[in-house]
Amino acid sequence: MNRIEGRVKVTGLATYAAEYPAEGLTHAYAVQSRIAKGRVKRVDGGPALELPGVLAVLSCEDPPPLAEGVEGELALFQSREVAYRGQIVAAVVADSYENARAAAAAVRVEYDPGDHDVTLRADHPGLYKPEVVNPNFPADTGHGDVEAGLAEAATTVDVTYTTPVLHNNPMEPHACVALWEKDGRLLVYDSIQGTTSDRDTLAKTLGLPPDGVRVVARHVGGGFGSKGSTRPQAVLAALAARAVGRPVKIALTRQQMFDVTGYRTPTIQRLRLGADAGGRLTALEHVAYEQSSTLVEFAEQTALPARVMYATPALRTAHRLVRLDVATPSWMRAPGECPGMYALESALDELACAAGIDPVELRVLNEPDTEPGSGLPFSSRHLVACLREGARRFDWDARDPRPGIRRMGEWLVGTGVAASTYPAYRSPSKAVATLRDDGDFLVQVAAADIGTGARTVLTRIAADTLGVAPQRVHLELGDSALPDAPVAGGSMGTASWGTAVVRACEELLRDGKEGRADTTEEVRNAAKLARQAFGAQFAEVRVSAVTGEVRVPRLLGVFACGHIVDAKLARSQFLGGMTMGLGMALMEETLTDAEFGGFLHRDLAQYHVPACADATGVEAHWLEEHDDELNPMGSKGIGEIGIVGTAAAIGNAVHHATGHRIRDLPLTPAKILMARF
Repeated sequence: MNRIEGRVKVTGLATYAAEYPAEGLTHAYAVQSRIAKGRVKRVDGGPALELPGVLAVLSCEDPPPLAEGVEGELALFQSREVAYRGQIVAAVVADSYENARAAAAAVRVEYDPGDHDVTLRADHPGLYKPEVVNPNFPADTGHGDVEAGLAEAATTVDVTYTTPVLHNNPMEPHACVALWEKDGRLLVYDSIQGTTSDRDTLAKTLGLPPDGVRVVARHVGGGFGSKGSTRPQAVLAALAARAVGRPVKIALTRQQMFDVTGYRTPTIQRLRLGADAGGRLTALEHVAYEQSSTLVEFAEQTALPARVMYATPALRTAHRLVRLDVATPSWMRAPGECPGMYALESALDELACAAGIDPVELRVLNEPDTEPGSGLPFSSRHLVACLREGARRFDWDARDPRPGIRRMGEWLVGTGVAASTYPAYRSPSKAVATLRDDGDFLVQVAAADIGTGARTVLTRIAADTLGVAPQRVHLELGDSALPDAPVAGGSMGTASWGTAVVRACEELLRDGKEGRADTTEEVRNAAKLARQAFGAQFAEVRVSAVTGEVRVPRLLGVFACGHIVDAKLARSQFLGGMTMGLGMALMEETLTDAEFGGFLHRDLAQYHVPACADATGVEAHWLEEHDDELNPMGSKGIGEIGIVGTAAAIGNAVHHATGHRIRDLPLTPAKILMARF
């Protein structure tokens, strides 16, 4: 299907959060901390209030009321403590955006600065073991004797890989319009990946009942996790609107987004692997070092893929966290699996090279019968089939395994492979399906379409269930007034919302007029199985021997993700994820300012993402996988698996091209030249 909302988007008629009209609309602009740690001594809003059009200055000098127990970045102006550079310490409300921004620059903030620490390192004295990692997995797991397994191995590797701070950078900035209605209810137009959870968080933060808040987000211009939870701009808009008695709009600048909307934690990952003479693993250890803020503990599940991927008699995974004077990290596309699989699949390639075994065959040799970490049976697992089909399409058998020998003029040529995986999650959801007077059908669910095509796929699911043409189904989503639904995140949107839509439509067929569904019990009673999507990615690179520049003329992925509901939407998701993985491999990086705190790369002029010219030969294919243990559609999430493994495949190809292993992302020309010379 073509996207249902395609025409309104390309003609500019789709309304995003910052574009909703409101009578008497005003504008808010945040004032951010210029120190990384310390206290706010004084906020002087007087100079700002003297400027034209300024209505109010909000700060800790007169803290606006919030509910008890609010913490983290949402507890705006409740404390004088500064936890990181860029933290919101005040805000100005004015009659225009220009006036608000000018007035924000006039606010005078005095600080008592303290000594800050913003650097993650593997020997940091503040490292500790968190109780759980995102969202609720044990931090450490293990079975067998890793040391004994390494001692008896014919081949071992002991390597450390690092990934930098990465930022989500959705196309649409984080924005919000908030207005208080006459009955005391709050209406919020927010750029958010889930209106139900946003409503509940705002209500809890502001001390309101859930039905006292309504959140609308009919169109969202990307999120990649950064809009998966309520961000400060929504709370600020609500507080400012209450302060001035008029609707307030706030649209964060790209630079502000780098500070207050989350990021992927940097990681330091040590992997120790051992294999016997035949290539079977004897031990695998994966330890991840990460950071969080002093405000909130967020521990990314980086070592989790090692619990899923390969059979080994001895396995240990561990996470260590340090709380630094930095903003709180958060979800970014494929949290955990993305950085974790980069390190694991790179280390496995090193093991293959050291053992003299083909990297595809090494993965096939270590295919497990059950999930290694839990012992649970897989609902379905076709990684080997993905590897075989990818190798066939990529002509892998013709590859010369020797590194650094293929050349085309100044360009060194290499190929690499890596596996992909991502969990097949599903959460409870509600939906309502109704027969309209004109004979068409109305389906309502508070899902979010963040650019993935949720409207289209849910319309198709409903039409297939009802046995009618998609044109007869009218879908409403993106409003917390609709039946509750989980966020668009964790690659679980279609599985979660789709289950509710199917059940509501089935009930409608029985009732004749209306069907209502709540899948809480169905999800709770699902069989205990390991549900994962899998894939294999192959990359060809060309590395300039003169400049160190890396080109990727071909990137091929083959995935097994259950039943593909819509091929056009699926291909878009796979290609987008793979392209984002290419950016992770070659260019994406946010530097932290050790001297002053905060981030140095704070816009798209400095934080580079792939352009079309960087992704000229990206191919996505899939196997039709039958799995009755997932959901009524038989589908697995596809929004994130495309980014998983891509960076490793490219990094492994760079090693094959140059003969040099670079273990610190991104693979910049400077690093390549330093490695070669």
